Amino acid sequence: QEVENYTHAQHSEPHMMSGFLQGRFLSLFSELVKPDRILEIGTLTGFSALCLAKGLTSVGELHTIEKREQDAAIAQSFFDRSLYSSQIKLHRGDARLVLPTLNETWDLVFLDADKTSYLDYFNMVFPAVRVGGYILADNIFFHGQVFSEEVHGKNAKAILRFSEMLLERDDVEVTVVPLRDGLSVIKKVR
Repeated sequence: QEVENYTHAQHSEPHMMSGFLQGRFLSLFSELVKPDRILEIGTLTGFSALCLAKGLTSVGELHTIEKREQDAAIAQSFFDRSLYSSQIKLHRGDARLVLPTLNETWDLVFLDADKTSYLDYFNMVFPAVRVGGYILADNIFFHGQVFSEEVHGKNAKAILRFSEMLLERDDVEVTVVPLRDGLSVIKKVR
C-alpha cells in the first residue's frame, strides 16, 4: 500500500504501475505457481515485484531489471524494508545488456517495460523459461489501440506484432486476461 500511495503522489507516471487489482492477480498467480525463480523486466517503483514475491519459495529469488536509475533507487528503498529484502535482486540498466548476464532458469517472467522491445525480451528469455513455466506480458491491449481497424503508434504496433507472433507459435499456450490494460498469460509447453 505504501508503494502504491508513494507512486501516485510522487511519480510523474503513476499510470505505469500495475495497481491494486492487477497486483492482487500477480500475487495470486505467483502463489499458485510457487516459483523458485522470477524475472521481471520493468521495475518502476517496485509494486509489481513485491506482489510477485509473495509466491516465492523459501529459497526463491526474484530478479528485476530497471533502466531508469531514479526509479531503481526508489524501488530498492522499498525492497530493503520488505519481507523479501533478501530474495529480491535489482539489476540496473538496459535489459538487453543485463539479461545475458543472468544464468537462471525462470519459472515465471513478467514483461512490463518498453513495448517496442517485447519481442526482443521474449526471444531473449524464452529459452531460459522452464517447460511448464509462464511469461506474463502486460499492456497487451495498449489502451485499446490494438483493436483499431488501423493501428497507429509504435507501441500499439509493437504490441500487435508481439501478440501475432504468439499466435504463430506451437510451443506456447496463451490466455488473455482482460484485466486493466490486458495481460497475456503465456505457458511454455515445449
